[in-house]
Amino acid sequence: QVQLVESGGGLVQAGGSLRLSCAASGSIFSINTMGWYRQAPGNQRELVAHIASGGSTNYADSVKGRFTISRDNAKNTVYLQMNSLKPEDTAVYYCTANIKPRISYAMDYWGKGTLVTVSS
Repeated sequence: QVQLVESGGGLVQAGGSLRLSCAASGSIFSINTMGWYRQAPGNQRELVAHIASGGSTNYADSVKGRFTISRDNAKNTVYLQMNSLKPEDTAVYYCTANIKPRISYAMDYWGKGTLVTVSS
């Protein structure tokens, strides 16, 4: 069974920084794209950033220049460094990854989310 577990959320003042981590565990054969989404109260879940297995990245316009996604393939972990945080970044952040388990087809997995609150 494959699991994604996020960590690193919390309360921070506007202008501050946080680093989110998400570790994949279980019977994993390979991991393709990894990414972060977020969902603020009353809003739909939206893409924050993606990173391919080769390292190419994609960001939402709202976070470009402030957030950096990276991954450690040896640790099956994806990170999101968030700088210059704004109150509008407040949301539950979800990790996702396209993973092929050892004995199954590749599919998208999701973590349970970690809350980021940015105070003004």
